[in-house]
Amino acid sequence: QVQLEESGGGLVQAGGSLRLSCAASGRTFSTDTTGWFRQAPGKEREFVAAFRGSNGNIYYADSVKGRFTVSRENAKNTVYLQMNSLKPEDTAVYYCAAGVLRYWWEYRTSNKYDYWGQGTQVTVSS
Repeated sequence: QVQLEESGGGLVQAGGSLRLSCAASGRTFSTDTTGWFRQAPGKEREFVAAFRGSNGNIYYADSVKGRFTVSRENAKNTVYLQMNSLKPEDTAVYYCAAGVLRYWWEYRTSNKYDYWGQGTQVTVSS
C-alpha cells in the first residue's frame, strides 16, 4: 500500500521559515513527479511546486518563486518543501502528491497525481 506522510507544518510569524517533509512508503518515487499543493479555507487546491524525477526539472507557482525550494532525497524516498519569507497568504493545508504524469505540463494539475498525503497545516501570523 502506497502512503505519503507529510510533516513539518505549524504556526510561524510572517517572515519566518518552515520545512515540510513528505515521506513515501510502499513505492519508490525516484522517477515519478512529486508535487506540493495547498488549499486555504474556502479556496480551491492550488499548485505550489513540483519535482520531475525523470530529469530533475523543478517548477514553482509564481506566488512562491524565490521563497520556496523543493528538493528530493531519493535514498530516503522523501521530498521536501523549504518555505522562507512566509506570508499570511501562505496559510493553508499543504499536501504532497506523486504520480507518473503522461505529459510534462500536467505537473500543475492535481487530478493527474495518483498518490496523496493527508496534508499538514501551515499557519502564518501577521
